[in-house]
Amino acid sequence: MRSTPARLPRRSNPQWSRLTRLISPVLIVVIWQIASSTGVLPSRLLAAPTTVVGTALDLIRDGTLPHAISISLQRAAIGFVIGALLGVGLALLAGLSLFGEQLIDPPVQMLRTLPFYGLIPLLILWFGIGELPKIVLVAFGVAVPLYLNTFAGIRGVDPKLAELARVQRLSRWGLIRHIVLPGALPQALVGLRQSLGVAWLALIVAEQVNADAGLGFLINDAREFLRTDVIVVGLLVYSLLGLITDAAVRLIERRALAWRRGFLGN
Repeated sequence: MRSTPARLPRRSNPQWSRLTRLISPVLIVVIWQIASSTGVLPSRLLAAPTTVVGTALDLIRDGTLPHAISISLQRAAIGFVIGALLGVGLALLAGLSLFGEQLIDPPVQMLRTLPFYGLIPLLILWFGIGELPKIVLVAFGVAVPLYLNTFAGIRGVDPKLAELARVQRLSRWGLIRHIVLPGALPQALVGLRQSLGVAWLALIVAEQVNADAGLGFLINDAREFLRTDVIVVGLLVYSLLGLITDAAVRLIERRALAWRRGFLGN
């Protein structure tokens, strides 16, 4: 008997794939609205989607939500820049030197297991209750995953490429620029996506403590008055900001790693 060759699955239409991904979120919202309208889900536990939309529009009109978003974005941006510089800088020092690895990697491996809430009391004691502890917490959340992935990317560069660099008589800087950094870039971009996700989580935690402005303050204030609609609006904005930044990194990844499209199937 002749065996019939296995058929490869046909690629689905990209537009249809995007539409099918919307089915489950829309279904969740519909069920949520029905449960709220029928009284199965009381408003004191969770506001209805229509109420949440109305509240969001009200907060936008009176300027409360744009102001809160601008404050949170400022904190996230400053913390991200500091954390990214620290994480990449430490990864380069540890990845390019055995002595640097022995000096830097052990404390970073210990720090990565610390929970955010465990750091808050110390940060308040060290830096007070102003903006600095919030920025430091975000920077810490960014630096660790970016360090881990960049370090792994540097150490994962093919040793044969280093031998090629020696044959070509590349300088130390030439080796780093033309071999190490391009080879580590895919893993570093994975770390960038992870660090952005952790940055928003760290910001949520930071803004729950002694904040007088921002999305976290908005959520905390709404909790005191049992305003579940405002709480949901704040959480949705956090989610949207996270999705937007992740999409931006995906775009950078497609541009920076265009050479991999042939075998990644992008």
